[in-house]
Amino acid sequence: MTVHPSLQNYADAWTHSIEAIAELVGPLVEGEWNRATPCPGWSVRDIVSHVIGMECEMLGDPRPIHSLPRDLYHVQSEFARYMEMQVDVRRHHTAPEMTSELEYTMIRRARQLRNENRSPDTLMRAPLGAEQTVEVAYRMRAFDAWVHEQDLRTALNKPGNLDSPGAHVARDVLLQGLPKVVAKEAGAPANSAVVFDVHGPLEFLRTVRVDSDGRGSIDGSPSLGPLVTLAMDWETYYRLACGRVRATAVPDRIKVDGDTELAAAILREFAVTP
Repeated sequence: MTVHPSLQNYADAWTHSIEAIAELVGPLVEGEWNRATPCPGWSVRDIVSHVIGMECEMLGDPRPIHSLPRDLYHVQSEFARYMEMQVDVRRHHTAPEMTSELEYTMIRRARQLRNENRSPDTLMRAPLGAEQTVEVAYRMRAFDAWVHEQDLRTALNKPGNLDSPGAHVARDVLLQGLPKVVAKEAGAPANSAVVFDVHGPLEFLRTVRVDSDGRGSIDGSPSLGPLVTLAMDWETYYRLACGRVRATAVPDRIKVDGDTELAAAILREFAVTP
């Protein structure tokens, strides 16, 4: 147990997903590491490299000194460039090198989690030199590990864990971005409501309300007269919100009731991950 229960929940979710990742990639032969994943520009090897790199940063390891190639089309921002460094430096590593580094990193991180004694609100280094609290760092690592576990499952055609502890963390992280999507990005009018009805392994109903000043908020109570109701399964929801698929590619998995123009604008802006 860590000292704080709020951290323990995230540590448990992270552990569940990271062990699933190790189990998925352990038996892969060399060629399978090059399979494309739904994460733009990244192969199976790249996903695992990213996970290893981020966990090494949580451990306080120095970042690699490495020059990125100029022709990486998916690297479009400073944040993407930061994330790509840990990936590109491992692009020529063999399957045994990848699995052994993943295993070693998992052992070190598990030890770090067991010995954690910082308060959840302690500030620590975040990507690009910013600061974040320990609790936010734990939450984002649990979220990141689960999403990339799902990337690997899709690439390797081994579905599962859509209702795991990491899935619950992912749901909460992704829902935080919904008010901005509806009120700001999609431009829902003042004093309106949009309902999201999600079914499948993870079921939930959420209403985004836009107040008279155009600010959005979210709650779990239904709305009597929403402008739009969007219904979809949980897998489609997370894939849209994580930028793994566009709504135009999965129209049969999304049901729209109400203002179709606003619905289209919401679905266009649905991705909330960087």
